[in-house]
Amino acid sequence: MDAVVLGGGGLTGRCTVRDLARGRKFQRIRVADLDLELAEAAASSAEGTPTTAERVDVRDPSSLRRLLEGAAVCVNAVQYTFNVEVMESCLAAGVPYLDFGGLFHMTRKQLALDSRFRDAGLLAIPGLGQVPGVSNVLAMEATRDLDRVESIVIRDGWRDLTVGGPEVLFTWSPSTFLDEMQMNAVVFEGGEYREHPPMSGAERFDFEAPVGPTTVYRTLHSEAATLPQSLREKGLRHCEWKEGGPGIDLLRTMALLGLGGERPVDVRGHAVVPREFLLALLKREKLLGVPPGVLVDDWEVVDLEIHGMKGATPEVRHAIGRFPPKPEWGLTATEYAVGVCGAIGAEMIIAHETVGVGVVPPELCLVGSRFRAELRERGIETTIRPVEPALPPFRT
Repeated sequence: MDAVVLGGGGLTGRCTVRDLARGRKFQRIRVADLDLELAEAAASSAEGTPTTAERVDVRDPSSLRRLLEGAAVCVNAVQYTFNVEVMESCLAAGVPYLDFGGLFHMTRKQLALDSRFRDAGLLAIPGLGQVPGVSNVLAMEATRDLDRVESIVIRDGWRDLTVGGPEVLFTWSPSTFLDEMQMNAVVFEGGEYREHPPMSGAERFDFEAPVGPTTVYRTLHSEAATLPQSLREKGLRHCEWKEGGPGIDLLRTMALLGLGGERPVDVRGHAVVPREFLLALLKREKLLGVPPGVLVDDWEVVDLEIHGMKGATPEVRHAIGRFPPKPEWGLTATEYAVGVCGAIGAEMIIAHETVGVGVVPPELCLVGSRFRAELRERGIETTIRPVEPALPPFRT
């Protein structure tokens, strides 16, 4: 029984590989990446389950399908723009699927494949990472006993306490970050979707320690693509996402300068794509991930502010996730949280601890108490305040 991690040599995929290998729930972990050297490095760092590396280009559907055939699950850690292509190959190979997010618009395209996955008897989970992922599960956990849910505002903040680290560092896909900085944010308000400029709605918010007071902004994200439908029967009318922390202003400046653009620019007679140039530069300067010798100490906190009704009584709750780094693995808070969520999801799929088939968001297919218990074992704490709803009995 094999697990395939596509993009397993990347910033978050390599964490999934290590966590899956440590868990020993699979017979083999297969690390597949366009960059074979990165895949081999991820495989060699894994301890426990036998782990192998291979090269794959997800843009080649026939080779991808052959690679996936016979696998028990596919964890897709490649750039989100390829999510549908990977899902199509999973359908053809008959393999369950999960990814780390689709940045709203891609998520909605993925949901359109629901009937085909249901007909095939397969489960596909879009957005099972940190945020989206943990945020979605917490939304359902915190509202389970409410009779009505009026609004959910998801705020995410981070703080870097690392000593001697680089001034500039990317812990998540630079392409995804740039998309968030230059694409309109989509907010579910008044029962319908409306667009707002990226980095609008600035707000100072006091996160739990060690993040503390942080300015957050609206950006494009995936939670609003699924939560309004998942909580439709409870009357959800407002759902939005905001984020902020060190480096977000730099990202916005890079986007405003056009460095996220994909239209070629003539440079002394050579056509240069700004985004491709930036990615190559970041790779050359080793600004992707924590450099060797640096003891990372950054934290991320997500806070869901929920307004609803329990009977005739108004309720305001905060569902909170605190994400630590994994310095012994050289991983930041984001890399660690996203990666282990993918591993937890893969293990829950093969253990039949998920609900339903089709394209099902994490808030509907995961038993929240079970998922949160696995997070806790990995040092990720989640709380619901002021009151934790009584847990229903868990059934496999």
